[in-house]
Amino acid sequence: MAPPGDRNVSEKQKEKQTQKKSVKKKLSTKAELVLESRKHANDVFDILEYLQSEEEEEVVCAIRACSRVFSALLERGDLYVGQLPKEEETLAAGYSAEDKYKVWMRHRYSSCVQQLLELMGHEEYQVKEAALCALMKFVEMEGKRSLLKVDWDEHYSFPRELLKSVVENLLSLEKHMSLLISRFQEYLEFEDIRYYVMASVNENVAKVMQKTKEALLPVYQNNVFALLSNINMPSKESEMTNFQVKQEAKHEEWKAAKLKEHKRAFERMWLGFLKHKLPSSMYKKVLVILHDSILPHMSKPTLMIDFLTAAYDIGGAISLLALNGLFVLIHQHNLDYPDFYKKLYSLLEPSIFHVKYRARFFHLADLFLSSSHLPVYLVAAFAKRLSRLALTAPPQALLMIIPFICNLIRRHPSCRVLIHRPSAAEDPSEDPYIMEEEDPAKCCALESSLWELQSLQKHYHPNVAKAASVVNKPLCQQEVDINQLLEVSAFEIFEKELKNKAKTIPLEFEPAHTLLGRNDEVVGLHFALE
Repeated sequence: MAPPGDRNVSEKQKEKQTQKKSVKKKLSTKAELVLESRKHANDVFDILEYLQSEEEEEVVCAIRACSRVFSALLERGDLYVGQLPKEEETLAAGYSAEDKYKVWMRHRYSSCVQQLLELMGHEEYQVKEAALCALMKFVEMEGKRSLLKVDWDEHYSFPRELLKSVVENLLSLEKHMSLLISRFQEYLEFEDIRYYVMASVNENVAKVMQKTKEALLPVYQNNVFALLSNINMPSKESEMTNFQVKQEAKHEEWKAAKLKEHKRAFERMWLGFLKHKLPSSMYKKVLVILHDSILPHMSKPTLMIDFLTAAYDIGGAISLLALNGLFVLIHQHNLDYPDFYKKLYSLLEPSIFHVKYRARFFHLADLFLSSSHLPVYLVAAFAKRLSRLALTAPPQALLMIIPFICNLIRRHPSCRVLIHRPSAAEDPSEDPYIMEEEDPAKCCALESSLWELQSLQKHYHPNVAKAASVVNKPLCQQEVDINQLLEVSAFEIFEKELKNKAKTIPLEFEPAHTLLGRNDEVVGLHFALE
């Protein structure tokens, strides 16, 4: 037999479940009555009242009931169309009974929408999700039965204001909305929803940043980025066939159906967001997706130059990612940026071998320096600076740096003079190379040599010494693939050494009785001869 305490808990749970079922049934019945006859219209108040309940499941049931009722009323045309008059005006003015009902119900609909927008900030995700889905259902239904009088402009049948309110609540200043934004992503697959969302985001960012006087707003800016990064742009206009609001008469000038207009809205949205100061972590998030998800869909990608320049000045991994964006603009969009390699050169510091983004840095550096049309002095400057930094680099980095330097020389045979200048290694103190010079054109690298590689041939780690000795012979034409060496760690080197089998060394199997072997016999013979 269960203890009295357990029985009480079980009974309370059953009572609670019964109450929930009762509320659900009650709301469903009231929704049916409202739709069945206008004499039950006041039951709408009971449904709206449950939207303010403290019980999560009751709120969700009320949201679903509201969605059912007002979606049906919108579809039947039972809501007032046009500029909504005040309820008091309908009593005094000459409105028909039909119009009075529609005005009254339209006010209830407005009240419902307002409460649903507030519920998007609810603590429970289930409530937020239900509110969002109900609002987007209303967007669809208002598109079919517009509550505004048709004026035949390009926005004639799309509920922009309702969608704008949804976007504003997704972009909360105080609450993280990334999970709800992920749920919203399925609606962004619709061409018209995507277009008007982009326009709404642009307006919202401008308004918020102006109101806060350009202050950093980490929560808000994270929400904006979450929404922007969930927007997937079409690549061809022929792919734009999925519309939430079906147009009875397609206007030739309807912007939501044109890829060119989508690109313009996309560009304005991103530029409007990125022109403001961002948290440091946000720069990295943007730069990671820049070349794949942003630049290809912009009308004028070179407009990103200001953002990339500002990002470079932050330093560290962000500077590297900014250079990657600049390289894409230079390589694919003919951007003229003469300081690119100077900025890359300045990133070569001793700390580069110890940061967590080391592999990505040298992967991109290898890409940036892959062209055979680079000036000889520039390649020589990079090779020399890396060689000098190699003197204090850890073994795992050296196993990648030495082949990296050799690849640079292979691509540019004119740089072979750096390893064929024997007199330079005799007195390294007279090396003409200027390590402190930030301009690769003025560091005198071509007048120097890579004596550092000869020094590394005496490195304590045998693999490093072996790698450095490659310059003692003529370099082969085939480059070394450094991609396999980028991620090598000290632990992997250590483990590899432990797995190496020790060589068998011959030992004396007969113990020696004297220090010099048969020394005693020799001494005896010497005395006998005397």
